[in-house]
Amino acid sequence: MTDKDPLVPALAGILVDVVWWLESCGDEEVDPDSAVKIMESVGGELLRLPSDQRERLVEVLADLAEAEQDPARREFLESFPSAVGLDEDEDEES
Repeated sequence: MTDKDPLVPALAGILVDVVWWLESCGDEEVDPDSAVKIMESVGGELLRLPSDQRERLVEVLADLAEAEQDPARREFLESFPSAVGLDEDEDEES
């Protein structure tokens, strides 16, 4: 994949939508413990990415947030990197 591969924003958007859906589901839709396990797994896998790929993902999420028309989804996109710990390396380096 190239640095500007259109697959990256598409997959990032889908990933965010799945996590947003899990976070907003009621207990009758998805078992809360299962939802937490899935979200922790997603976060863990993202943190295992090499730092350049994590940075690329954060850039893609920022681009998606900037282009987003739905205020709630925009806010979720903006908070997603912090929520899954993608910005922790940046804080440690400062």
